[in-house]
Amino acid sequence: MSRFVRMALLGGLAIAFAVGVFAAGFMAGHVTAFGAGPLAGVSFLDGGPSTATQPNQGGTPADLAQKFAPFWEAWALVHEDFVDQPVDDQALAYGAIKGMLQALGDKHTGYSTPAESAILLSDSSGELEGIGAEVDTSGDFLKVISPLPGSPALKAGILAGDIIIEVDNEDVAGQDGFTVISKVRGKAGTTVHLTIVREGEAEPLEFDIVRARITIPSVEGKMLDGQIGYVKINSFGEKTTAELKTQLQALMSQNVKGLVLDLRGNPGGFRDTAVEVLSQFIDNGTVLIQRYGDGREETFTAQPGGLATQVPLVVLIDIGSASASEIVAGTIQDYHRGTIIGEQSYGKGTVQTWQPLANDQGTVRITIARWLTPNGRSIHNVGITPDTVVKLTKADRDAGRDPQLDAAVQTLSGGPGGLAIQWLIGLAVRAE
Repeated sequence: MSRFVRMALLGGLAIAFAVGVFAAGFMAGHVTAFGAGPLAGVSFLDGGPSTATQPNQGGTPADLAQKFAPFWEAWALVHEDFVDQPVDDQALAYGAIKGMLQALGDKHTGYSTPAESAILLSDSSGELEGIGAEVDTSGDFLKVISPLPGSPALKAGILAGDIIIEVDNEDVAGQDGFTVISKVRGKAGTTVHLTIVREGEAEPLEFDIVRARITIPSVEGKMLDGQIGYVKINSFGEKTTAELKTQLQALMSQNVKGLVLDLRGNPGGFRDTAVEVLSQFIDNGTVLIQRYGDGREETFTAQPGGLATQVPLVVLIDIGSASASEIVAGTIQDYHRGTIIGEQSYGKGTVQTWQPLANDQGTVRITIARWLTPNGRSIHNVGITPDTVVKLTKADRDAGRDPQLDAAVQTLSGGPGGLAIQWLIGLAVRAE
């Protein structure tokens, strides 16, 4: 996601201001567990010419000795000359891994320490403590992608695009994203003071937010006026498919005339879940292409038995819709299966594996592939362009209006430019 960590800026989970979004957005299936970490035996975790105590897994491999000589020289100088002794060897080792992966130039590839990994992978229950917001940690400051539904952040008036520059009056410029997360998160009932920069505001804004325990289902549903069903997917996690089926069964039993699938503010999750979700709306065919660095491609197809493959459909997206959300929206758009309404999506089109290192020494996230829509479109750094662009302004939010949802309902109700004609066109295109 940017390291799109859905971190409830949470007490126990910062998985990204929150929910089970599994922090980085789009993962290759589930977290990959390897018994022996892929970095076992790598030089900078092992021995080397230093006066400090050395790890006991062996020395730098002979063929890498020359390349790593400057590393060990710097290591020794830090231990000999740094003003504050003793230095923390473990912190240096973790920092070395972070630096190595950052050198690849891919913001989605990275390393999480054991403590950070616990934050990023503890979110699958959907229970969070904190302010409840989805953030982007790739810049110099935390940037809010979307406050979570019903969260303290939303109630306090935090908006998408807000930039956190101070936490409890401490300047956090340039601090590691997880460090800032740890300052924002906290136990339910405690208060955190945030200083926010917001576009269009001449001066920073101040917020006192009382942290809370937040339980957020990955899927919510309800019936709207005019026999229109509404389903909102907040994340693509382990429970999403089952929860989606439950909501769809309840709605479809009421003879809905159309469905609104709301993916706004959803930063992604598991690839396999995205395929399962698409299979509820598309009856057959390719739903995702995964292209690896060597040019090899892996194709994923719709699974049989979808519950809503024939009902007219509108999908809502915005800048907070990323990764797996974009896969769903892009595939539905390619098949002309429904109308995409809202604003340009985030633009994350790469796939990461999460590999725990041996002996609980953290987790490595590695970008292994790019994903394409069925028509071969890459949306990385581009995003999905809605079929119908509808803005949601601050004035709309303040007034409690949702013109994007209104447009979706109008489309499904057969209003001007409605789905009645578009749906028939979609069927004709697919039949060709």
